[in-house]
Amino acid sequence: MSDDDELTFAAEDDAQPELSGAGTPKPKWKIVIVDDDPGMHDVTKLTLADFEFAGRGLSFISCYSGAEACEVLADHPDPALIVLDVVMESEHAGLDVARYIREELNNWQSRIVLRTGQPGQAPERQVIADYDINDYKEKTDLTATKLYTLFCSSLRAYRDIVTIEQNRHGLEQVIKASANIFELKSMNKFAKGTLEQLTALLQFDPSALYLQDSVPRGGQATTSAGEDLRILAGTGAFNDLTGDDARNVLPAPVMARLDKAVASAASSYEDGDFVGYFKDRNGATNLTYMSGVGMISPMDRHLLKLFIQNVSIAFENAQLHEDVAETQREIVYMLGEAVETRSQETGNHVKRVAEISRILAEAYGLGEEEVELVKLASPLHDIGKIGIPDAILSKPGKLDPNEWETMKSHARLGHDMLAGSNRTILKAAAIIALEHHEKWDGSGYPNGKAGEDIHIFGRLTAIADVFDALGSDRVYKQAWPMERIVEYMQAESGRHFDPRGIELFMRNLSEIASVRERYMDLPADAE
Repeated sequence: MSDDDELTFAAEDDAQPELSGAGTPKPKWKIVIVDDDPGMHDVTKLTLADFEFAGRGLSFISCYSGAEACEVLADHPDPALIVLDVVMESEHAGLDVARYIREELNNWQSRIVLRTGQPGQAPERQVIADYDINDYKEKTDLTATKLYTLFCSSLRAYRDIVTIEQNRHGLEQVIKASANIFELKSMNKFAKGTLEQLTALLQFDPSALYLQDSVPRGGQATTSAGEDLRILAGTGAFNDLTGDDARNVLPAPVMARLDKAVASAASSYEDGDFVGYFKDRNGATNLTYMSGVGMISPMDRHLLKLFIQNVSIAFENAQLHEDVAETQREIVYMLGEAVETRSQETGNHVKRVAEISRILAEAYGLGEEEVELVKLASPLHDIGKIGIPDAILSKPGKLDPNEWETMKSHARLGHDMLAGSNRTILKAAAIIALEHHEKWDGSGYPNGKAGEDIHIFGRLTAIADVFDALGSDRVYKQAWPMERIVEYMQAESGRHFDPRGIELFMRNLSEIASVRERYMDLPADAE
């Protein structure tokens, strides 16, 4: 949003009630009165019949004993204020309720005011200290004016405590998301946490949205938000809509206001709802919708403007980071395919090895990051063949001993090419290049490693590589039928291959076989 962007306001009608999003009245403050004297309930409700705080009225729940209060409070865990008598069915019934609220319900936000007609039964200093009571009043002292003052101060304290808690929760979301800020899932959490902080800080209704039209418009003017308007973060009533298509899940009045903001290319405030508008450098439209806003001060407007700008920039930077990562992945595949093409093999071999390695890594129980790492690094398992002469790579017959020694050197050549990199993918690829020809029984090369001394990346890639190679045509052999391949793989369990790896291979054989169907080699004349 540039400094010239306008924030427009609809004409206000003082007679209208404050609304909380698309015409819904703001929720009332929940008040629980606990007193065995029905008259105290009647007097309180009558005195405060027209009471409002922060544009919200009162909703009363009456309880006539401590036992009833405990049951009601278990069903209504979010009262703003509890006005509590002390002496009811017992001399300490009210104190028991107070302890139940704080210790059993673990409710430290609701404000508790003791209102007693027998102050001697519960000395004020002791009660305030021992029971986390927020105020102590004698019934004879509570005039209409003092009752009004008591409710104002109690509700203000409750509102501020809830605001602090919402800010804490929002900050927690932001901190957690910041650990992996460039992952889309973390970016969604980041936006959600920031929304929570913003609505709490500005004391808005917690129902808010952050949306983005991911289809650039090429600078052309539009009169409505794009067809692919995605919800990137939602709070309050919109909490479960993250990732959804806005047009499929949002009420028509909300969509109408979003479209209106896009048509005017400006943020707007109307009927208690705020729509923030910002277009990023890629031409994507970014929108923020907040309900139950009330009047917006210049400082509030500045905070809203900063939120829209900064979150959209964060998403933009995350997309740039993903573009770089995707480019790295493409380069890895291209290098792997170049090696396979040079040895007169198909590029689809490295794609199949990558997918099969991923399946085996997941089945083995590796973490999500390691599973992805194996998939991304395994295409470079034969990168060292770049250093092998064409005459050996393309020889249709059996290699002689000297040629075989030269061929085996590709494992170390590949490792040495990649090991100097600080990139995680290339470091993993160096391990795979070096160890995917080692064998479980120690008879492999180049170092004769055995069993679990062979890195798990190398053991899994070996299974994927041999399985796919046996099923593919090579200059020195024809493809084997599936039955023969499976028989061979099982026979080599504990000799060539990790026994557990082969067990998982067999358990996931149908999925592994489907990879070959998905990335089939084209006939030579079709390539």
